[in-house]
Amino acid sequence: PAKDDFYSYGLPWVVEDVQEKFPTQYTESMNTVLTQELLRFNRVIVVIRSTLNQLIDAVRGVVVMSSDLEKMAVAFLNGSVPGMWSAKSYPSLKPLGSYFDDFLKRLQFLQTWINEGTPAVFWLSGFYFTQSFLTGTLQNYARKHKKAIDTLSWSFRVIPEDIEQLTSKPEDGSYITGLFLDGAGWDNDANVLAEQQPKILFLAMRCIHFLPCDSASLQLTDKDYLCPVYKTSARRGTLSTTGHSTNFVMDIVLPSPRVATHWILRGVACLTQLDF
Repeated sequence: PAKDDFYSYGLPWVVEDVQEKFPTQYTESMNTVLTQELLRFNRVIVVIRSTLNQLIDAVRGVVVMSSDLEKMAVAFLNGSVPGMWSAKSYPSLKPLGSYFDDFLKRLQFLQTWINEGTPAVFWLSGFYFTQSFLTGTLQNYARKHKKAIDTLSWSFRVIPEDIEQLTSKPEDGSYITGLFLDGAGWDNDANVLAEQQPKILFLAMRCIHFLPCDSASLQLTDKDYLCPVYKTSARRGTLSTTGHSTNFVMDIVLPSPRVATHWILRGVACLTQLDF
């Protein structure tokens, strides 16, 4: 996509030019989130481009085929993501073809954000560092309502309407999409968790309104299920230097007609991406 007119700021993005359009503002933390995401994806783009060019030159005999390039060629033959890519990339268990398609969709998501402004509905799966988006949403709410950010928590509402009907941003919080429900189904009529349908392993969740609220005012019942959100189905990660897990994102509250322990025993969780 390097020569595509759609990417008006080039690939890798010229972040300084994007910052002129989306300057750092006290009332809009999403501008900072966008520029930070561009910097993270730029690193991945540079690695993918440089290693592909090196591999082409090595096959032609222009440069020596190093052990890393040989491993990369073997990974291509096996249809898996090369280690040199995954070391600089976001967590993903997808095979090579699906990974690259997903990568291009993430670039398109960010470029559409640049071209058309802050979206009404955010694709949560498209972020490299999901926690930065969540912190930005909390920060916007805290600054708008003059509250301390460490006194805030999250409330969640599953939106019954289709995404196409959500044409404007909410007053507070963010609309998000891109989650997949693993281990349970969803009752669209009652807007609650339901038993998993036969032969349906993963279910695309409806749009969810992530709304910050005061932690003191948050009250949960025994039928509110704290559903963990993971980036991949591995459901495990390591603690990064930022203090966040490389896989676990957060817990979201989903309404349920049963007690929460029913879904805990089933291992119900939400994933930001599937393995295929």
